[in-house]
Amino acid sequence: MAFPSGEVAIVGVYESPRRKAPGVHPFAIQAECILGAVADAGLELGDVDGFATAAGFPSEGGLQMSLSEVAEYMGLHPRWFDGTDIGGATFISHAGHAALAIAAGMADVVVVSYAAAGYSGIPDIPFADYGTNNAGPGQFEIPYGPSTVSTYALAATRHMHEYGTTPEQLARIAVQCRANAAPNPDARFRDPITIDEVLASPVIAAPLHRLDCCIVSDSGGAFVMTSKRRAERLSNRPVYLLGFGEALGQLSMSQMWPFTETAAVHSGARAFASAGMRPSDIDVAQIYDSFTITVLLTLESLGFCAKGEGGAYVEAGELAYNTDGGGLSSNHPGRRGVFTMIEGVRQLRGSSPGVQLDDPKTCLVNGTGGSLSATATMILGV
Repeated sequence: MAFPSGEVAIVGVYESPRRKAPGVHPFAIQAECILGAVADAGLELGDVDGFATAAGFPSEGGLQMSLSEVAEYMGLHPRWFDGTDIGGATFISHAGHAALAIAAGMADVVVVSYAAAGYSGIPDIPFADYGTNNAGPGQFEIPYGPSTVSTYALAATRHMHEYGTTPEQLARIAVQCRANAAPNPDARFRDPITIDEVLASPVIAAPLHRLDCCIVSDSGGAFVMTSKRRAERLSNRPVYLLGFGEALGQLSMSQMWPFTETAAVHSGARAFASAGMRPSDIDVAQIYDSFTITVLLTLESLGFCAKGEGGAYVEAGELAYNTDGGGLSSNHPGRRGVFTMIEGVRQLRGSSPGVQLDDPKTCLVNGTGGSLSATATMILGV
């Protein structure tokens, strides 16, 4: 089945303003977000017959069968559901899958949601980093002490070696995201930063400094999808799904090749093809920014600039991205794909809490999961 370009729309969004929520269970934040998004759509919870989420990390409140657990908590009994889990790209994948389900008549109204207590945590629940268990592929990397930051640092080091990318160019991404966060009243950090301040912040895993890394927060978000026909009868301005692609790379960083591109090479090409568009048609982008290097690699992999030219591209400021402040400044409770979708919708509605562009018509959203392991790309339009 071909992607139903323009036939499915997002009609409601909600982002929790919480950034520190000690003592609040992630499922309670999920409930806040689901109810908020449904209300924003002008619908009621009883209208929802499709549901997608992932909550399998302890900071997200669930473990096995987390989709069922959150649905039970919400009192939802969906006839279509999706518990796909590919890390930070998960919720963009959910949106693509839901669009196909709606077009096929398997659901009428789908809610995609996420929440986590990444900052406050859940007491007494140990949480190992993904891919570092003593069974499975992680056992072969454990002796070398991998961490999420160190795996991305490997990619940054290789890009610098091959293309001459500089720490200053990576720092510019953090500076831009902080500037975008300044007008956002809910952003975790809003004070301006400079390139020198990024480079003076402590090195976490060379060459990545603390301000090259996403913040840690609590939060959650949700969005509501339905058919074009139903969307046009609702009061909110619909934002249409024009193109979609997803791709898997690797879980273990030792298996990544090459280190200087991501699976967005494939997910992006699929999204552009299904939308009948190309990078020059995009007005604004929401790029998963777990680290500054994530943004640079993604821009290249999506074709906004040639491979190896990401540093010069971000210096030139040719594309507006992460207009709410992104994961580097606004929020990052664990997996940020849901927030890139929400901010994409707000931009196209003209209601961004961060930097609002003048009447954008198209927005590309891209999520990255794991250690540059999986990607999902969505093109939105009005």
